[in-house]
Amino acid sequence: MSKVYFTNLRIKNGRSLLDKLETLIRKAGIEQIDFAGKFTAVKIHFGEPGNLAYIRPNYAARVVQFLQKKDAKVFLTDSNTLYSGRRSNAVDHLQAAMENGFNPIAVPCPVIIADGLKAIDYREVVIDCEYCSTAKIGAAIADADIIISMTHFKGHEQTGFGGALKNLGMGSASAAGKLELHSSSQPVINEEKCTSCGQCVKYCASDAVRLNEKKKAEIDCANCVGCGQCVAVCQYDAAQVVWNNSSDITNYKVAEYSLAVVKDKPNFHISFIMDVSPLCDCWGCNDAAIVPNIGIAASFDPVALDKACADMVTAAAANTGTCLDVHEYGKLQGEDKFHLLYPKTDWKVGLAHAEKIGLGSIEYELVTV
Repeated sequence: MSKVYFTNLRIKNGRSLLDKLETLIRKAGIEQIDFAGKFTAVKIHFGEPGNLAYIRPNYAARVVQFLQKKDAKVFLTDSNTLYSGRRSNAVDHLQAAMENGFNPIAVPCPVIIADGLKAIDYREVVIDCEYCSTAKIGAAIADADIIISMTHFKGHEQTGFGGALKNLGMGSASAAGKLELHSSSQPVINEEKCTSCGQCVKYCASDAVRLNEKKKAEIDCANCVGCGQCVAVCQYDAAQVVWNNSSDITNYKVAEYSLAVVKDKPNFHISFIMDVSPLCDCWGCNDAAIVPNIGIAASFDPVALDKACADMVTAAAANTGTCLDVHEYGKLQGEDKFHLLYPKTDWKVGLAHAEKIGLGSIEYELVTV
């Protein structure tokens, strides 16, 4: 049975939540890891501009400062998005991170976009799992010696909730990896959005993309291997994903990608169960939190951590004035709020698969700090 350490958000005697965070990770045993001289990736979501539910940079700064005292070569990181937006390439992604407070003034360490300028820099990690034989992980994360994840725990429209596994597996994947997680089909071209720039032709390693007689990109399905490079390099949203993986399949693959991220590496995970918005932080907005702020949890086991966080949200009373008000269940204490939000998802299958492949344990002991 894994241990998950938890602290609530109450303070006294002038002791800040940042102090409580540091006490929590110390009690959870983070100092068992030898950080000296090691490249330490702090995997975090910088938040899409316009979204205000992401983790405050103050918390990241405290963790970074703690790791620096342990002589870690620490950096904040995330991979680019698969969809076209403010975080689909390193230039825009870095600017978005800076705007949201992840900058050298607030957080004293570099910000490195894991899969590079155009979301095509990755390492293929062999895992030989049921759904993925390899995982395409952003190079900076794959090359790191130690993985620390800081996760905003919230709802997610495809996986039920976004927790440590979502942060690790989906968030660390390159654009090609994200395509594998979301789709079992080849990309398609929207001719109306194609500008004839030729970037998709240039970066297609299998010669599957060409410009037709109208100077519009088209994909030769016979040659296409589904690598997703055209989606990654297209800045006009012309190369598009066919979003057809079921929730269960996506959850299974996210678990397997998470395994690839932490494979053969020391790893430690922190989840912030606050501002529990119904949608992912990838949206440029956030709806009202569905439950009151609960606390912060930490563990060496990301599976146990996700299960503990989900259980605490289930046990909590729902906030009034939120999207959950449409459900006639009183205050919803004891109700699976993520399933109420997204009835076609079942987050439990992802955790069960993660346990099956040896990533962690669903059974946990909650230790209050």
